[in-house]
Amino acid sequence: MARPAAADTGLIQGLGLLDATTLVIGSMIGSGIFIVSADIARQVHSPALLIATWLVTALLTLIAALSYGELAAAMPQAGGQYVYLREAFGPLCGFLYGWTLLLVIQTGTIAAVAVAFAKFAGVFFPWVTTDRWLVRLGPLAVNSQQLVAIAVLAGLTWINTRGVRAGALVQNVFTFTKTAALLGLIGLGLLLGRDPAAIERNFGRFWDGAEWDFTAVRLVGVAMVGALFSSDAWNNVTFAAAEIRNPRRNVPLALALGVSIVSALYLACNFVYLSVLPLEAIQQAPEDRVATAAAQSILGPAAVYAMAAAIMISTFGCANGMILAGARVYYAMARDGLLFRSLARLDPRHRTPNVSLVAQCLWACGLTLSGTYSDLLDYVIFAVLLFYILTIAGVFVLRWKRPEMHRPYRAVGYPVLPALYIALAGLIEALLLAYKPRYTWPGLLIVLLGVPFFWLWKRRAPGPSQAH
Repeated sequence: MARPAAADTGLIQGLGLLDATTLVIGSMIGSGIFIVSADIARQVHSPALLIATWLVTALLTLIAALSYGELAAAMPQAGGQYVYLREAFGPLCGFLYGWTLLLVIQTGTIAAVAVAFAKFAGVFFPWVTTDRWLVRLGPLAVNSQQLVAIAVLAGLTWINTRGVRAGALVQNVFTFTKTAALLGLIGLGLLLGRDPAAIERNFGRFWDGAEWDFTAVRLVGVAMVGALFSSDAWNNVTFAAAEIRNPRRNVPLALALGVSIVSALYLACNFVYLSVLPLEAIQQAPEDRVATAAAQSILGPAAVYAMAAAIMISTFGCANGMILAGARVYYAMARDGLLFRSLARLDPRHRTPNVSLVAQCLWACGLTLSGTYSDLLDYVIFAVLLFYILTIAGVFVLRWKRPEMHRPYRAVGYPVLPALYIALAGLIEALLLAYKPRYTWPGLLIVLLGVPFFWLWKRRAPGPSQAH
């Protein structure tokens, strides 16, 4: 029986450990694992460095998740990472995270994932394409692919307004389905699809091109942009912590389980790609659809439809998880008086932040129509990693500032592992600044634009909202 999370929130604790874990897994697995290995392979030119890129990404993500577990257990509140940054570094830092999340990180990813769903729907329904324009009135233009993407966003948002259990049910079904699809690809690839020529090329010359010097470090660090995005959104479960039963135990456990499962799946998928396709075929996969190319090598022409269905299932579940979780951040910010008070309203029947859900949907739909979400996401990867670094630094800050805080779970390997994450992620940030400046400075500008908005909002806002 669901019960209120706390008297001061009005949210319902309707999610258990299974729901929290599927939220982690479902939010992480989108379309990236099916595509980005082609781009990584082109950058690193080596089977060993391709695996190293995914391995380092898995290591960093797991360390981050284990570190976040301490913060989640100590502060099991709606808003998650926003709350941790607010408590460690003050309201401005929390606001800048929430600002960037609403403006680009969450909504841009939701838009991109919905468009990916629509793109692969075009395999089954040829009329879903960027070439079929439904409306063209000056700057306003809507094609059938955008229409399908917007319909997905609207439909999933409506489901999530019907209560947290409704959103969780969709999440569970699609997470189990997409995990089964990935396991099917891995099983077929390792048991039936192994190609002798690919194995000779990739594993017989596994270390070719892998000079273990700064060049390799630079290649892996810069190539990790795609792998990090494919492994992102694991933190979304912290946004909904107030709606999870026994959150001090279940949120850290869900983070550890979910990230471990997805990281293992991603590494296994890349070994399948290398077992089925020579490195050059991975690099030259049509439209970077390396999973489709691998499945086609195993199953023949039917693979195109099988992989399109798998990606549609994956992106649908991913969008649902991000829609469910993201709205809780804007809700928490509004309760703190940092966004419109209406965003803190809860539906009287379902106790869901419906105004925040609708606002998130409208902005994501706007990004879908603008077509700029892809560029925006490229721009903010630097900022995303920066906020991760700051949040994990918050573990150190809060242990110093608030030693009395109840911590039922403490970060594994503290202080070594959190410090290692900060050092490695900081190195990646430096490499991105040096070698991909067009992906860094625009993202910093988007974050810094939030500073004047914060001070303007603080001047006009009388104080925190307690809206229900």
